[in-house]
Amino acid sequence: METCVQVRDRWRQDPLAFWLAATDMIDWDVAPQVAIDESNSPLYRWFPDGQLNTSVNAVDRHVAAGLGDKAAIIYDSPLTNSQRTITYTQLLDLVERCAGMLADLGVQRGDRVLLYLPMIPETIAAMLGCARLGAVHSVVFGGFAAAELAHRIDDATPTVVITASCGVEPNHIVEYVPLLEEALRLASHEPAHVVLIQREQHRAAAAHEWVDWHEAMAHATPHAPVMVNSTDPLYILYTSGTTGRPKGIVRDNGGHAVAMAWSFPNIYGMSADDVWWSASDVGWVVGHSYIVYAPLISGATTVLYEGKPIGTPDAGAFWRVIEEHDVSGLFTAPTAIRAIKKVDPNGELLRGRDISSLRSLFLAGERLDPDTFVWATNHLGVPIVDNWWQTETGWPIASTMRGLAHAPIKVGSPSRAVPGYDLVVLDDSGIPVAPNVDGAIAIALPMPPGTLPTLWGDDQRYIDAYLIEFPGYYSTGDGGFLDEDGFIFVMGRTDDVINVAGHRLSTGSLEAVVAAHPDVAECAVVGVFDEIKGQVPLALVVVKAGSTIDPVELAQNVVEEVRRQVGPVAVLKEVIVVPALPKTRSGKILRKTMRGIADGRPEPVPSTIEDVGVLEEITPLLRRPPLARNGFSRGLSGLIE
Repeated sequence: METCVQVRDRWRQDPLAFWLAATDMIDWDVAPQVAIDESNSPLYRWFPDGQLNTSVNAVDRHVAAGLGDKAAIIYDSPLTNSQRTITYTQLLDLVERCAGMLADLGVQRGDRVLLYLPMIPETIAAMLGCARLGAVHSVVFGGFAAAELAHRIDDATPTVVITASCGVEPNHIVEYVPLLEEALRLASHEPAHVVLIQREQHRAAAAHEWVDWHEAMAHATPHAPVMVNSTDPLYILYTSGTTGRPKGIVRDNGGHAVAMAWSFPNIYGMSADDVWWSASDVGWVVGHSYIVYAPLISGATTVLYEGKPIGTPDAGAFWRVIEEHDVSGLFTAPTAIRAIKKVDPNGELLRGRDISSLRSLFLAGERLDPDTFVWATNHLGVPIVDNWWQTETGWPIASTMRGLAHAPIKVGSPSRAVPGYDLVVLDDSGIPVAPNVDGAIAIALPMPPGTLPTLWGDDQRYIDAYLIEFPGYYSTGDGGFLDEDGFIFVMGRTDDVINVAGHRLSTGSLEAVVAAHPDVAECAVVGVFDEIKGQVPLALVVVKAGSTIDPVELAQNVVEEVRRQVGPVAVLKEVIVVPALPKTRSGKILRKTMRGIADGRPEPVPSTIEDVGVLEEITPLLRRPPLARNGFSRGLSGLIE
């Protein structure tokens, strides 16, 4: 087994040969001989002379290899009290017939199909059915507001929209049809057809001209795969929380398939023998890459979970699913582990559960604070792997590579850059900084296969948004530093850097200190306006369940610890105890929105917010007078400075 250092060195010595060799992991109709087309830089295209079909690589080839009876998907839905196992042979039948149905509706190679669906097996079948035809799918997170859905319809201009009658939440039903009908009314583009999947939990009264999924699938003729160019688009995924015209991240077929096939065994240490669970949603990039494409291209079994494994009453759902399905690798967000830690700080829910099948826990989507890392390590007894990437990159930029030998872990860092990513930290002038000096994290061009080649329908917008700030580099929009060993420490978005009297402070650095307090379950630090210093940090804290600490004592402890670990320049004086932090549905904390409220200029509430009520509840706390006469003030929930 090669070491991480050896693989990185092999990539650096000859990047093009490295990735051409990786193409052997994929079945091609025409195998590529050219690694990359640089003729239109900075718009690069991987494997330009190759042809393939992604659905063949995800399904057909495994059936042809005699693995048709193997489980491809384990559908686990506590919300509907149902489970279902779909073999590769059964999945192939679904994908073939879905492609035939779409062809009957006029969908051709290059056409777009928008999927507005919950976490059900039909969603995966629809994604792969599009890929089989050479059509471009665009999955929109189920339950998205009508206006945001309309933006995506107008940008992608789909020939067909596929939706379901409802999504199922722990305490209510989300009716998709009224939302889609309103979106179609608002949109300028009119799809030729709408296909409706009726669910038992709620049957919708839809327009009579809509196509019934079950009827259409029953009469569909299985469709053969359509070979496409490696550089043809596979899907469009819109960035969450976008207002106005959204940014459609494009993923190609060939580069994406290679990245998925390479990353699954090398980064995640998974093989075709494993059961893999990515506890995300297919509406997000993690769901695309690591619920659907990477595990299926690799011939593994993927768990499709419909539910909220961190919610009540089943806070131990993670451990149940691992035990029942012999899960080898779990991928989720730090938010999920923090939520479990808050409800079950002593790990009582793990007792009596056999989770010995689990080899690794992977966390991504936000910064992994050291306290959560330590809790998970102590209670799970497996490596806790932080990995950092973005919707734009499609797979990890930096991670400990569990499939390689000698893969060290540093607490607070998602490790070194993965082969393919030439990672640097730059100052405001675009000059690389010394080790342990904060700056803007960037990636030298060209980026590796599987990353975005452009934005849908707008090359110039892609260049302006990502490539202009530092010529020759992709600007990640994240800030942090590289240490002397090359480990990256991602401290937050660059717009979350606080400038206190000319001193640049990372909110991530402050949050790490606050989160380490034994009574703190979760926290966020935002920079708010100050007449003298320009900005000062404000900490919002959620205390652990059962904690009896006095809010004034908690604030004093946190302020003193920040002063001790970060220094007086941090000037953290305000600590607000809140019942919860507002987040998007993908688990990202709405720091920018909270910062705007505290400054008296609230940002629009993103359509991706998980609970508007949380934001409404903390707004009065953020807007109260900053300092009481005695140096402390109390908000509605006893908050202090």
